[in-house]
Amino acid sequence: MTALTKETLPLNANDARQLITDMAVAARASQLEIGQTDADMRNNALCEAARRIRNAKADIIAANQRDIARGQSAGLNDAFIDRLTLNDERIEAMASGAEAIAILDDPLGVELARWTQPNGLDITRISTALGVIGIIYESRPNVTVDAASLCIKSGNACILRSGSDSQDTSYLLAGLMREGLKAAGLAVDAVQMIPTPDRQAVGALLAASGQIDVIIPRGGKGLVGRVQEEARVPVFSHLEGICHIYISPAANLQKAVEIAVNAKMRRVGICGAAETILIHKDVVNTIGRNITTALIKAGCEVRGAAEISALHPDVKLANETDWGCEFLAPIIAIKSVENMGEATSHIQQFGSGHTESILSEDKTEQEAFFASVDSAIVMANASTQFADGGEFGMGAEIGIATGRLHARGPVGANQLTSFKYIVRGHGQTRP
Repeated sequence: MTALTKETLPLNANDARQLITDMAVAARASQLEIGQTDADMRNNALCEAARRIRNAKADIIAANQRDIARGQSAGLNDAFIDRLTLNDERIEAMASGAEAIAILDDPLGVELARWTQPNGLDITRISTALGVIGIIYESRPNVTVDAASLCIKSGNACILRSGSDSQDTSYLLAGLMREGLKAAGLAVDAVQMIPTPDRQAVGALLAASGQIDVIIPRGGKGLVGRVQEEARVPVFSHLEGICHIYISPAANLQKAVEIAVNAKMRRVGICGAAETILIHKDVVNTIGRNITTALIKAGCEVRGAAEISALHPDVKLANETDWGCEFLAPIIAIKSVENMGEATSHIQQFGSGHTESILSEDKTEQEAFFASVDSAIVMANASTQFADGGEFGMGAEIGIATGRLHARGPVGANQLTSFKYIVRGHGQTRP
């Protein structure tokens, strides 16, 4: 069956464990099949799914409207509703994203390294699928398609758990991905959706060591914090997207204004939105004034240190809690710094290791910023809103990893692989 059904009855702990065990067994069997299939079959599954997403646009919008209505009744804020909302453009982006993943190079079976030992052993390191991946996410139903597409492309099976706020849309989209698998002749249980919003099921998924190979959370601080605290399996995640922009005296004024407004206001509720701007003291009254005015004109609340509050009557005086705050709203904190060293120290103290950008025409200064800022993504003269796998040419991404093990930055198809060693001998024995 490709269709998915939702369960609304509460689960006890034993029922939740059994549910996840059953799903993991089915996922493992499907992964062993899909991980050994020809790349063309996996690519065909993605193209078939994309076609079905386009054909089901009216049904998707109807399901999404039900989710939005529930969210509004529950008092979800505007940024949350924006992340939840699908329209014609976003539905097409999901379909075209699946197709973009389909045309990427096959991440499986890639020869990563090869060498011969003095004893004649020929050793090759080749890429393999990770296995069964649990993906827990909130509000954004498009994650259903992105996550399933990347897992199919990389020969993995996924067990999805959407937020209750997007459940109607996410269940429908997961069913369409399963239809794509079926049309391509692949095991449909390579994509599964946990059929209940009960939180016991999340706990069972996080505890499923030996059954689940990796957990990827995509959501707010509460969700990611719970996953990091409770998971018994490896986790790819970032806790917060506290992104900074540093504006140097060597910045171009027009570029700086355009980039700053875009980095904050294009979509305020995403993890790549800028939350703090650090401006060199020498350009506070020039570039800083223009940026502050432009942000306020665009509808952004500016919370500034004392020297920034003097630039515009609508600037609110910042307090200590504004530094290191992920607003996820049309609010930004701005302060001046003595030099780039103070800026990078501020980023180290208050940042989350996600994305930082320097605005400067000085190449030497750019390189110094790259070397001194240890975030997953470091940019020069570009909006932090480019912190996205699709914008990196990865087709899509499940999320941004800010850890330092295995995956870092956008988690695309290549980051969902591991490797194994192939050793070819001709009779060698170890002395």
